[in-house]
Amino acid sequence: MTSDTSSQIPLSLIAELTHRCPLHCVYCSNPVEMQKASSELPAADWIRVFHEAARLGILHIHLTGGEPLARADLEELIAGAHGAHLYTNLITSGVGLSEKRLAALVEAALEHIQLSFQDSQQQSAEEISGTRSHDHKIQLARIIQKFQRLSRLAFTMNVVVHRRNIDRLDEIIALAEKLVPDRLEIANVQYYGWALRNRESLLPTSRQLEQARATIESAKARLLGRIRIDYVAPDYYARYPKACMGGWGRRLLLIDPSGNALPCHAAVVIPGMKFDSVREHSLEWIWRQSEAFERYRGEEWMPEPCRSCERRELDFGGCRCQAFLLTGNPSATDPVCSLAPDHHVIEEQLLRINRICEQVSDRFPEIWLYRTSSPLPSSRTP
Repeated sequence: MTSDTSSQIPLSLIAELTHRCPLHCVYCSNPVEMQKASSELPAADWIRVFHEAARLGILHIHLTGGEPLARADLEELIAGAHGAHLYTNLITSGVGLSEKRLAALVEAALEHIQLSFQDSQQQSAEEISGTRSHDHKIQLARIIQKFQRLSRLAFTMNVVVHRRNIDRLDEIIALAEKLVPDRLEIANVQYYGWALRNRESLLPTSRQLEQARATIESAKARLLGRIRIDYVAPDYYARYPKACMGGWGRRLLLIDPSGNALPCHAAVVIPGMKFDSVREHSLEWIWRQSEAFERYRGEEWMPEPCRSCERRELDFGGCRCQAFLLTGNPSATDPVCSLAPDHHVIEEQLLRINRICEQVSDRFPEIWLYRTSSPLPSSRTP
């Protein structure tokens, strides 16, 4: 039996084309056990899925990973998405992207590119990513400017912020002004995957967030009409949770590299979940009838205080994956909610980080766990 929510039309399809990536970011949200290239969905199947998405009513496709440039058939995939009348957005680190290949992607009908940066400063950026890539990103952004003018390619600059770089927001925004994106997205780390493992090093202090909000508001006013700035605050400091992914199985649909359909990026962390594959089922059947998408739709699954809360149709109880990671129960109220029975988990973490940072500085601790099999020492100098 399907829920009323299943009759809604998803807004976007997130296509995780691969988990291969040249970067080793300390906040990578991909699953710890990532899929191999040999298991990746072939281009023909992806293009079939794109057409199924269009028939379902989806308008946008976000081509991501890992690093989607690792797919040698990326041009074919973009052309296939365009052939299905989907708006094509590429989310990339830019590593491996030359002017020649960008021209080929645009020729294939790429309409929007989102280029990620780790910081405004080379040393810090490359420490975060574990890769020498910062200068290449800056050069690539200048190449993208040519395509903005010649082919109307839309350009978003993505920057993930955290305790180690949030104090440089002024520099990050100044860099954006030089690179002239249409949009600047500044998003605080979300604590899944490697980010959860590195939370002690990444979670900003309350002082930092107060300054960040002031910096963002000032920049928004100054750059109005020139660069749109979107800011995503950290969940841990919120009074109420946000509707993660617009609500479980309500707005977005994600296909992982092997073809499994998920309601969100991190859903694989929830034990006992069965995710159906587009190799075996149509996208419409998965959206409307699959067990995974139905699991947290509606309100029947909700515990108190969510079930009787007036915000239950706004945040839907918050993030199921975050609830599981912090409480061990995926049906619990997201602990970031101030009304949640487990909110003390968040309060204790914030108290610990703010207290220690006041005592020893915002640079605590000094070890990163990279997206590799073992922890690597920080290359930062005092």
